[in-house]
Amino acid sequence: MLVLRGAGGRAFVSGTDIAQFAGFDGAAGVAYEERITRVLRRLEDTAVPTVAAVDGYCVGGGLAIAAACDLRIATRDARFGVPIARTLGNCLSMDTIALVEAHLGRARTLDMLLRARLLTAAEAHAAGFVTQLAEDVSGLDAALASTVEALAAHSPLSMWGTKQMLNRLRRAGLPDGDDVVARVYGSKDFQAAVAAFAAKERPTWTGE
Repeated sequence: MLVLRGAGGRAFVSGTDIAQFAGFDGAAGVAYEERITRVLRRLEDTAVPTVAAVDGYCVGGGLAIAAACDLRIATRDARFGVPIARTLGNCLSMDTIALVEAHLGRARTLDMLLRARLLTAAEAHAAGFVTQLAEDVSGLDAALASTVEALAAHSPLSMWGTKQMLNRLRRAGLPDGDDVVARVYGSKDFQAAVAAFAAKERPTWTGE
């Protein structure tokens, strides 16, 4: 069993270090998203069941990490989203979009990304993304312990087989999206938004 959990009680993962994007161009954006995909697929392909225990913010890369886990348990205070349309103006890779869409469906994925809003834990639970909802941290601990105990009693090969089949189904026929990533990361808007973030200012979008 592999359990992923944030430290400090404020977030599962609150997002990416924005400073690393300074000086990015389209090629660097493609390389960055390819690296993210490799990390997420390694987590997805882990032979044992993976559980994300979420309390607080599960945002940006954190949402992708949680999506790559097999099960997600969250407190009611948890929040989920990728608000890049109002912050950086970048985009997710084809693989990450497919991963999120596989859990949330097209309509919720579009709503979350286009409106750059955070889903409540209740909304994420209603969508099936959160598999168990706990009232608070103590409830999260109890639900996590119960889940781990149940998984430990199950057939390792049966669970591995299920994971493998679902992963292959999701990835079958996945189209290339590097041209989209290169255009977005190579845009003037993205470069300006990174600079605005460093200056603690709001970005102004031009569509270029």
